[in-house]
Amino acid sequence: MKRQQIIVTGTGVLLLLALYFFGQTVPPQKKMEPSEAGTSGASISRISTEDILRASQSKLTPTQQEYVTRLQNAVVRGDVKVQQLNAYRQLAAFWRDSVQSGFLPFAYYTGEAAKLENSEKSLTFAARLFLESLRGQDNPAIKGWMATNAKELFEKALELNPQNDSTKVGLGASYVFGSSAGSPTEVMQGIQRILEVARRDSTNMYAQFMLGWGGIVSGQFDKAIERLTTVVRHQPANIEAILLLAQVYQQQGNKSAAIQWYEAARRQIDNPEMIKEIDQSIQALR
Repeated sequence: MKRQQIIVTGTGVLLLLALYFFGQTVPPQKKMEPSEAGTSGASISRISTEDILRASQSKLTPTQQEYVTRLQNAVVRGDVKVQQLNAYRQLAAFWRDSVQSGFLPFAYYTGEAAKLENSEKSLTFAARLFLESLRGQDNPAIKGWMATNAKELFEKALELNPQNDSTKVGLGASYVFGSSAGSPTEVMQGIQRILEVARRDSTNMYAQFMLGWGGIVSGQFDKAIERLTTVVRHQPANIEAILLLAQVYQQQGNKSAAIQWYEAARRQIDNPEMIKEIDQSIQALR
């Protein structure tokens, strides 16, 4: 089974995982993104921050546009770091709280504020905003833009604390999930960064989980199963790892194992939408 096929097959469950873990933040964004880019994801190679912000602002009311423009001008004209930082934070809060489909500008301005603040905590928080949404992103251009932002933020955090293993794993994962059309070179570059952590500390389940994901992205399904099984053994309530195991086994044609893992996930979930999706997957296997 080709790598692209397993990712597409798992999209429904992964979107529900986004809903489960992040509430309403991610799904509305996905409805907006094709129009943001101006064309279909398959035909786009690059997209700029200006494109993202312009498309997002075009959906605002005149009053909202005026407010955003005023804050943007405060950033450009502000010659005091505190003034610029305050403007970035206000812009991030606006896109987070006032616009249903404002995740991309929210993440961007959160990242810009983090760069000015230059603390490890703020930089990794902003980087993870991009990374967590990146994993479910289908639009190649937006995926590349998000990955670039995530990498930059993780790298700046590592400059402050080069020994932070979670940050190293996050940086590696940004290469894995942000690779252009599943570029083997970029995927393996990311996997090697994560392996550096896992080889030194085999109990780091964040690294093991991301290596499992990396195995799926690179088409190394046996390795993915090995890593994800390790994660579930140490973290029995890790729903995402359980569902990924079910999907990998399903793609390999091991119906009984796939059903076993789908049922294991179902027992731990109380979200009706996710349960419905899982039930449909189980039924299709019987």
